[in-house]
Amino acid sequence: GMMEGYLLTGRNGFFHTYEAFAHVISSMYNQHCKWLEHCEEIPWRAPIGPWNCLISSTVWRQDHNGFTHQDPGFIDLAGNKKGSITRVYLPADANSLLAVAEHALTETNVSNIIVCDKQKHLQYLEIDAAHRHVAKGLGIWDWACNDDCGTEMDEPDVVMASAGDIPTKECLAAIEILREQIPQLKVRYVNVVKLFSLAPSSEHPHGLSERDFVDLFTPDRPVIFNFHGYPWLIHRLTYRRPNHANFHVRGYKEHGNINTPLELAISNQIDRFNLVIDVIDRVESLGSRAAHIKERMKDEIQKHRTYAYTHGMDSPEINNWRWKSGSDCD
Repeated sequence: GMMEGYLLTGRNGFFHTYEAFAHVISSMYNQHCKWLEHCEEIPWRAPIGPWNCLISSTVWRQDHNGFTHQDPGFIDLAGNKKGSITRVYLPADANSLLAVAEHALTETNVSNIIVCDKQKHLQYLEIDAAHRHVAKGLGIWDWACNDDCGTEMDEPDVVMASAGDIPTKECLAAIEILREQIPQLKVRYVNVVKLFSLAPSSEHPHGLSERDFVDLFTPDRPVIFNFHGYPWLIHRLTYRRPNHANFHVRGYKEHGNINTPLELAISNQIDRFNLVIDVIDRVESLGSRAAHIKERMKDEIQKHRTYAYTHGMDSPEINNWRWKSGSDCD
């Protein structure tokens, strides 16, 4: 309430909260958004600074607090508001967060929700690349794909996509496993930083045209989407898309405890091993030829669950994982 009053005096504010506690100010967020909506109809109102909310201590890193702190639903509220005044950002690394903040702090008459965990995470993009990525809202990370090998441009067999830091890490780790285990499989990777870029351009300023959306996600190939929040939010945003039926969304499904990060991911099936299984199940051309790989993934899940239970942390293999596949098209 103090920050809202501060904004209305013509100044700027920044609000930070844990993800599970953001719901405490849900009604005040609603009121501010409704006020902004009506102000669009009043030409003499001066523009006000953005309502910025940084959400940290996210659902996927609750190895101490547990189930009570696992609720990514605050961003669902933004999906119910008018597109012209709502923004949701899910940067996957620190440079993307910097690029998001630079943009969010300068736009007026909007509410910005930025979801970014406060713990250490991998860095994927140089700062200039991060600025370009945030400007687009979503895009293909070429170095994580093998469906475009110079002049040999192929349709991907599957599109893998993610939004959020931990979901991105697990999605990239799954792609690396697929490259090692099924090298002939053509995989395209799409990262989403502006959540509402998934919505039609007629519904939100961040939204993509139908042509651009289909070009990215293909008209007919399966899309495995690894999402930070509740999976049905992605279905809400894409239900008008012609290829909506191709989307298979993984997200938080109210399964949790005081878990290690990988344990929690496994419980909600956003982990690298379940994603590989999902790809095998969805890509019809693989058939039963990938049955052995699928069984190995199930064994990996059991192995890492046992390690976490025994040691109280994830194995070094998981904690020290880095992208190493390169950008070649072997």
